[in-house]
Amino acid sequence: MASQGTDLTRKMLCPDGILSLVCFVTAALVSLLPELLFSVGFSIYVEYFSNICFLHAIQYVVINVFAFLAFHGFSYQVAVRALFLGYVFGIGILVSFTAPPSWQIFGIYAAVLATFHYSEFLAIAWTNPATLTIDSFILNHSVAYGVAACLSWIEFLIERYYFDQMKVPSVVSYAGLVLCIAGEILRKAAMCTAKHNFNHIVQSEKSDDHQLITHGVYSVCRHPSYVGWFYWSIGTQMILQNPVCYVAYALMSWRFFHDRVQIEELTLLNFFGEDYMKYQEKVGTGLPFIYGYKISS
Repeated sequence: MASQGTDLTRKMLCPDGILSLVCFVTAALVSLLPELLFSVGFSIYVEYFSNICFLHAIQYVVINVFAFLAFHGFSYQVAVRALFLGYVFGIGILVSFTAPPSWQIFGIYAAVLATFHYSEFLAIAWTNPATLTIDSFILNHSVAYGVAACLSWIEFLIERYYFDQMKVPSVVSYAGLVLCIAGEILRKAAMCTAKHNFNHIVQSEKSDDHQLITHGVYSVCRHPSYVGWFYWSIGTQMILQNPVCYVAYALMSWRFFHDRVQIEELTLLNFFGEDYMKYQEKVGTGLPFIYGYKISS
């Protein structure tokens, strides 16, 4: 049975996907190792590392050295990114359980952020490996995305410094976590349903095997991957309890997906013509006040 399960996994996940999964899990476990050992009374590392941050720095460098020696080319690039995201995920879990209350929600946020970026790569590796690239991690999504993330961290730090009680875990942060999880599930369900028809980049030319997907989550909304991402982005700011960035993220995400849907639907109308028009009549975009590109009768 174990052999059959392994064979099934290999059929579903390409070699680079398996490598990324091993690296992600390994890095997460390594990041949690000192705390796990300390919890069972094995604290020998304390004798050599009085600063826990320095210990984590050493651990992170060591696993990256192993990756450098073991892998080359594309595999190395995959390993480095998966190790980074796995370590961030592990530290996020650690912070969310052991840090002072005003830091705990940042730990939850870090774990959610790392999971999102890693799962994007894993989902493509699983469903559409032919299009798999380093950009599938979407860590370099855009300058605006990076700036928005940095601004959310700055808001968190400023508000925590002046109003630390504002950052204590509450119903708002846990509601944001639920929203992020729901958004992730919807987006990944869309990717798994669309399979080879899904791509992070809007396609300008129709391939021979490109199909119009209208079943599964696509029967509920026309753009479930965008809907999931939209609510995930808002949820991250609820986790951090960032009122300013919550409003900013909602407005910027809405504008981004409004423009993205317009471009994508124009392309889909060119690809599928009347079939897509009929689909538009039956199913909405799923995004608030975004109706997509409609051809005037």
